[in-house]
Amino acid sequence: MSGALKDAIRVERAAKTLRELALDKVREAIVNGYFRPGDRLVERDLCAQLGVSRTVVREVLRHLESEGLVANLPNKGPIVAQLDIEEAKQIYEIRGALEGMAARLCAERRSPEIVAALEESLAGIRNGYRDNDMSAVLTNTSSFYQTLFTMVDRNVAWGVVNLLTVRINHLRSMTIKTERRGIEGPLQMSKIVDAIRRGDGEGAYRAAMDHVAAASVIAEGVLSVKKPAE
Repeated sequence: MSGALKDAIRVERAAKTLRELALDKVREAIVNGYFRPGDRLVERDLCAQLGVSRTVVREVLRHLESEGLVANLPNKGPIVAQLDIEEAKQIYEIRGALEGMAARLCAERRSPEIVAALEESLAGIRNGYRDNDMSAVLTNTSSFYQTLFTMVDRNVAWGVVNLLTVRINHLRSMTIKTERRGIEGPLQMSKIVDAIRRGDGEGAYRAAMDHVAAASVIAEGVLSVKKPAE
């Protein structure tokens, strides 16, 4: 059989398995607030909502537990994990250190391509806020930071950030919905871009740190609000 014929009849693997698609849907539902911290995740209900088997749902819940989005409580079963203030502080500390470093390096690179890519993501963030499309805000925010790291070849640092991406986006999904965040967040990020455009490494570092610090304060305030007794 010729190589061409083999290629013609080869069964291509689907881009994503059913399990991966279900995982994406449940993770997105948690990050976007459809399922809120403390909500029970009932297997039977998830099977009906997702249109998948209980085996798939159990695999999805185990994976999300490993990511820190789901907790399995005795006598209660899986719930959406409650975000912890101290854990959030540590995540923001890591973000600040790494993003500040990346912003400084971008400024020192003095690359119009970096500035153009950051401005494109920032425009997407502003449009997302304008259209009340929080999914677009999260997507373009992730793109902004990916540019910040990868355009200066800090792929290891970006890998570290990616390990925290799910929890970072869970925090972002709360902070981006707070009052005036749609104005103040993009304004703070534009200061990072402006400093990079000027080649001002220290200014870019400071702007990145200020942006993370502001988000940390907002997250702490949101997480401090006690959930009313049911």
